[in-house]
Amino acid sequence: MNGFGMVLKLGVIILWGMLVSFLLLACQKTETTLDSKSSTLSSQAQLPPEWLQQSDARKGFIAAPTGQVKDASGHVIWDFDAFSFIRGTAPATVNPSLWRQAILNNQIGLFKVTEGIWQLRGFDLANMTLIQGKTGWIVVDALTSEETSAAALTFARQHLGNQKVAALIFTHSHADHFGGALGVVSAQEAQSKKIPIVAPAGFMEEATSENILMGPAMGRRSMYMYGSRLPKSETGLIDNGLGKAVAFGKLGILTPNITVQQEKQEMTLDGVRFVFHNASGSEAPSEFTFYLPDFKAFCGAEIMGHTLHNLYTLRGAKVRDATKWSSYLNDSLIHVQNSEVVFNQHHWPVWGAANIQDFIVKQRDAYQFIHDQTVRKINAGLNASEIAETLQLPKVLDEHLSIRGYYGTVKHNVRAVYQNYMGWFDAHPANLDPLPPVQASEKYVALMGGADKVIAAAKVAMRNGEYRWAAELLKHVVDVSPKNADAKELMAQSFEKLGYGAESSAWRNFYLTGAMELRQGPPEVGISREGLIEMLNQTPIERFLEAMAASLNASKAEGKQLKINLVFSDTRETFVLQVNNSVMRHVKKPIEKDANATLTLTKPFFLKLILGQAGGKDLLLSDQTKIDGSKIDLAMFFSMLDKAPGNFPIVTR
Repeated sequence: MNGFGMVLKLGVIILWGMLVSFLLLACQKTETTLDSKSSTLSSQAQLPPEWLQQSDARKGFIAAPTGQVKDASGHVIWDFDAFSFIRGTAPATVNPSLWRQAILNNQIGLFKVTEGIWQLRGFDLANMTLIQGKTGWIVVDALTSEETSAAALTFARQHLGNQKVAALIFTHSHADHFGGALGVVSAQEAQSKKIPIVAPAGFMEEATSENILMGPAMGRRSMYMYGSRLPKSETGLIDNGLGKAVAFGKLGILTPNITVQQEKQEMTLDGVRFVFHNASGSEAPSEFTFYLPDFKAFCGAEIMGHTLHNLYTLRGAKVRDATKWSSYLNDSLIHVQNSEVVFNQHHWPVWGAANIQDFIVKQRDAYQFIHDQTVRKINAGLNASEIAETLQLPKVLDEHLSIRGYYGTVKHNVRAVYQNYMGWFDAHPANLDPLPPVQASEKYVALMGGADKVIAAAKVAMRNGEYRWAAELLKHVVDVSPKNADAKELMAQSFEKLGYGAESSAWRNFYLTGAMELRQGPPEVGISREGLIEMLNQTPIERFLEAMAASLNASKAEGKQLKINLVFSDTRETFVLQVNNSVMRHVKKPIEKDANATLTLTKPFFLKLILGQAGGKDLLLSDQTKIDGSKIDLAMFFSMLDKAPGNFPIVTR
């Protein structure tokens, strides 16, 4: 190339670079112009008439239950009539779009999906599906609690005949799909009758690890997300987007004896042909869908449904991969080519080839759109908050009711994509090491002239309908003066306004539970873990030791060196625990002679220690334990482990 050509090429490159920079800058300047008065109340506008048309939520209806489901002590786990107030026109305290979803999710009972397939809906957050086999029912997903799953199966037998359970399938590793396993079939029956229990690869590890390691924090936040403390009323809990509510009862699990390891895996269960498709790392770390050739039916598990789902769930969890999720939906378009119906483990089915294709395409494109457009704006220089404020689905997607934000939202899914790629830091130096919230609030309140002036400004914001700004102002006052009654009440009112306008059930529940905490304080106790005992019995001991390491109080452990042998007399497992450098580590190995102490115990007693049902005195006196070596050192070790009560305040620190 001659010199002129090289100069010309270099000039083109420079001009192109300048043009790209100019376009990116223009994009950034345009898209960072935010409406300071925007709020979720904008979605309170009258719904288009077609939105109010009857859906397929009642198609195939057979019968509906009434009354209550109670546990062994008489405590109400589920009330079928609790949401009977949800009918007619939306009240002023509920977003009309969410009210419509609440009505549809309130179509509860036993439904026929197609010949040989039924669903039980409204017995818990998720659905239980029954597939007719040669000798009995193949049960797909066991709901959250033993009490509700047993009630669902009993109700089905009343109307369809007293059939046995021929197989049990767990579609994925979230508790609302496996927690009621022991209400479907007992561990003894499953073992003696060799009942197939099928789950995707990695199911047991994922199902148990999340609930053990992060149980207290996630349990506390789940009270907010699912509105478990809210009254079921027009001003409280009306729905959870995916279903009515979560049944907080006895939670168990059964270890699968068949796992689907391959990307595509065919098998026959009780005479029924299944084609499983692994969808790991989408809505759950361990998940699959399946096709039933004999029924021309496809089960989409929870990667599809009648709501936009979460790329990040507000109770706290690992961020989900939007592109992987979208790709599984794209693959499903091939899997469903011969399907006449798609049923999922939440909501109602979709019938007809054209409807099925449209349903999946819209869901696929929604997740891909959120991913791609968030990435585009990240590369234009916007941060997570700016993108969340400006990004909207195109009209053709936004008007499709199956991807409205009744559970997940575009806003917090945008933040999930940002977090997945960029992490918590937005690259602004001022945000690299900011002051902690309370310290920052002290300075903000002082700068604004004191709490009274901030409250006065918040009242003006409330009058102007700027509820988000009012909440932001009052957050600082409540941080500094958590007993300031005026600030707390006004903040509660701002949360109520935001909650009443929210289309997302999760957002509504968060806002209204926050208002409840401001007025009544946090709960006296966290979510009880005693109901988890059956699941904990199936959990590997390593998961508990990991949680113990994460509960080590570093200050108490500083300068300490301890070695404890932990021997389980019933499971014949031995672990060596070592504390050094304020870190606890464990190794599965024979006991070491130089340990400070050796504790021999049974797994049931160990679980009592974990659950707080047994303490130091029990440790010394129980016939299920034996201590060799220094009891003082063993006591010191346990004294260094913090016990998280799970009832910490969230808005009233």
